[in-house]
Amino acid sequence: MTQEMIKAIKADPSYRELVRKRRAFAVRLSVAMLLVYFVFIVTIAFVPSVLGTPLSAGSVTTVGIPVGIFIIVFAFALTGVYVRRANGEFDDLSHQVKENMRRDMTL
Repeated sequence: MTQEMIKAIKADPSYRELVRKRRAFAVRLSVAMLLVYFVFIVTIAFVPSVLGTPLSAGSVTTVGIPVGIFIIVFAFALTGVYVRRANGEFDDLSHQVKENMRRDMTL
């Protein structure tokens, strides 16, 4: 790929839209995941007894187990949300950029 092609791609409005949308979406998902981890760590640091509370009387399973499972499932869910959007909207924008480049190269 030549420098001219790279400059043309970076100047394409579809490419700029793709980069802007993908970055904004990734930041939102990252903040959501960091917030969940932060709350979990702060809970462990300052009120560990909450996560150490048994689910029921006489139970060996504590509140921390389902909370930990929730965090893992939440991470997988966020990954699924990103993949779904990447395979839809982001792929469409990528195809637009490629199509614009093909059209510009044939002119």
